Amino acid sequence: MTSTPDADTDTAEQVPLGEVALVPDRQAHSNNLLQLIQMRWLAVAGQLFTILIVEYLLAVPLPLVEMTTLLAVLTIFNVASWLRYRLALPVSNGELFAGLLVDVAILTSQLYYSGGSGNPFIYLYLLQVAVASMLLRPRYTWAMVFATSMCFVALTQWHRPLALPDAEATAPSANYVGGLLICFLINASLLVIFIGRIGQNLRQRDARLADLRQRAAEEEHIVRMGLLASGAAHELGTPLATLSVILGDWARMTPFAAEPELREEIEQMQVQVSRCKSIVTGILQSAGETRGEAPEETTLHELLDELVARWRLTRPVKALEFNRHDLPDVPIISDTALKQMIDNVLDNALEAAPQGLVRIIASCEDDMLTLRVQDEGPGFSAKMLQSFGKPYESSKGRPGGGLGLFLSVNVARTLGGHIEPRNRSGGGAEVLITLPLASLMRSE
Repeated sequence: MTSTPDADTDTAEQVPLGEVALVPDRQAHSNNLLQLIQMRWLAVAGQLFTILIVEYLLAVPLPLVEMTTLLAVLTIFNVASWLRYRLALPVSNGELFAGLLVDVAILTSQLYYSGGSGNPFIYLYLLQVAVASMLLRPRYTWAMVFATSMCFVALTQWHRPLALPDAEATAPSANYVGGLLICFLINASLLVIFIGRIGQNLRQRDARLADLRQRAAEEEHIVRMGLLASGAAHELGTPLATLSVILGDWARMTPFAAEPELREEIEQMQVQVSRCKSIVTGILQSAGETRGEAPEETTLHELLDELVARWRLTRPVKALEFNRHDLPDVPIISDTALKQMIDNVLDNALEAAPQGLVRIIASCEDDMLTLRVQDEGPGFSAKMLQSFGKPYESSKGRPGGGLGLFLSVNVARTLGGHIEPRNRSGGGAEVLITLPLASLMRSE
């Protein structure tokens, strides 16, 4: 079985948070319906092959019209099941149970025309029970046990006997022993193949469910952080305004103006205070906004050029290299979250190697924007590569660290992209940001 995680993720994002946990279960039921369809095709082929062998090779007469009619009915039902699967509608436990009941009914009818309980293939009922125990809830599983048991008992009383050539022998005939062996091999093979596949479907469902729960927890964490940030930004507004006024007064005072070094330090402090005020203003303006409600129209070149120039001006970076050759200049929209995501990655590269070169390489391929941020630091440890993007996981050892990359990873995921860390072979680290260009453009 192949899975389509992207489709699952898109579906999960379109349903309310309370229904997220139902998506993997529905996907597993749909995959299991496909497994039943595939197993039913094998049953049709196996029954046809067995009928032909018994009739023409073993020379045991069978009611061919009735038995082939049953095969035709099973074939039509399986085609209908396949069309039902193609509708991509939710599959219920009761629907899977009904499909298995049809299989049991056809098998019972075939056994009725071929010796009843004396037919060694009667043990194929065990396969139906095993499949039901994997797919269905307990009440449906016990209902399947009851149904197959009643069919077994009925076939001991009502059936058409087979005219076997050695029916008078007291010991089991060679044909009967051979049938038992074939039945055992069929049961064992189908159990290994299909129960294994169904188990894989269930494991994939559990993995998707765990991932969706993790994402829901992270999104709830982001909401709490947003509320705290908005409150902190509101409280910081007045102190920052006071600092700005004081620094402006100092810059005009004669003792400070006469000292070039003090004057330069005051100017640097004014730049940093201005940066803090800009961050606070951005938090307050973006609180409660969603992407696209108040878009800022720009182009890809303009966005990157402005972002790199502002970052270079407000950070103590020693060397910065920016390369955007062959990058298409398409119209896009920009918001605070997108800029902050890139700033966080650049800040992380600068903190890894304050005296080294920070390199930014922008490119585009297959309508995907790729930003490579490289540094000359020690690189990522194995633990950091494994926990990259998780909150409070930082290589700097600071309490509360790691939130910047955590937010960046979630912003990229919201835009349909991803952020991937890696170590470069020549030394240093590289963080790869991949975003679909369509997510940066205005929705029509």
